[in-house]
Amino acid sequence: MINTDICIIGAGPVGLFAIFEAGLLKMRCHLIDALPQVGGQLSEIYPQKPIYDIPGYPEVKAQELVDNLMEQAKPFKPTFSLGERVDHLDKQEDGSYIVTTSDKTHVHAQVIIIAGGLGCFEPRKPALENLETFEGKGITYMVKNPETFRDKKVVLAGGGDSALDWTIFLANVAEKVTLVHRNETFRGAPDSAAKVFDLANQGKIDLILSANLKTVGGNGTLDSVTLLSKAKEEIKIDADYLIPLFGLSPKLGPIADWGLSIDKNAIEVDTRDYSTGVERIYAIGDINTYPGKLKLILCGFHEAAIMMHSAFKYVYPDQKLSFKYTTVNGVNTF
Repeated sequence: MINTDICIIGAGPVGLFAIFEAGLLKMRCHLIDALPQVGGQLSEIYPQKPIYDIPGYPEVKAQELVDNLMEQAKPFKPTFSLGERVDHLDKQEDGSYIVTTSDKTHVHAQVIIIAGGLGCFEPRKPALENLETFEGKGITYMVKNPETFRDKKVVLAGGGDSALDWTIFLANVAEKVTLVHRNETFRGAPDSAAKVFDLANQGKIDLILSANLKTVGGNGTLDSVTLLSKAKEEIKIDADYLIPLFGLSPKLGPIADWGLSIDKNAIEVDTRDYSTGVERIYAIGDINTYPGKLKLILCGFHEAAIMMHSAFKYVYPDQKLSFKYTTVNGVNTF
């Protein structure tokens, strides 16, 4: 039995920052994640993806952000169960919980924090004939190492932030980058969309709008992608790689059976403290939902800070949360 104050389900960026916020309040954390390493989607899907909306970082690579969050959490000595899925949650008579994982690890905690991002996830795949034939042979749904695409012909498909960000980044890596989107406008950040249009106007990328993927071809490995325009015209493109970036299909897994209020695979929370409808269970990051919700890492950081001050009462029920700052050898402490 692992005994801790707080059990965090999900070791992505928001879960890692929650360690720091808990540590400031003298609360210990144990994290569980189904992935074999910390970092969530950032480490698993796009470790080299540039991120532009973290305060204080004009640009930071996804894995660099994860490494920095781990360094920030290090003084508070968190513990981890990685490569394990949460299977059961059992409430105890005193209100605390025992979490059991797929590897039969048992964690006793006063508070449960669900920071599982999109939960268990898989990429949304285009409905193309012979798609599986070329998966791993030219078709990929993530960019783990951009150097893989060095001097290659790359076709990206999608209209969200990932498609825009990778188009911008790979424009300086690949021999040729083509971005295909079914609409005339993008769902991603306007600034990123403007950069993509600028690259197209400068002739640094090919931008094809109002078109859908139709077929893929090749002899053993991918060598072409055929599009169908809104005017029903076929456009054939030479390609070494196709990267469909249509988002992830979330699956909550066992969490869906915990009596939480679920709306479209997201957990509804009270924005005063990001609590769920079940006492001592909180949800932060992309896995929660509320009016005006923005699925941004920095919003998850904010939620973690607010939530920890609420969780304090369950870990230290006889103490009132207050701070007294003192100066020791010129250093402010509390």
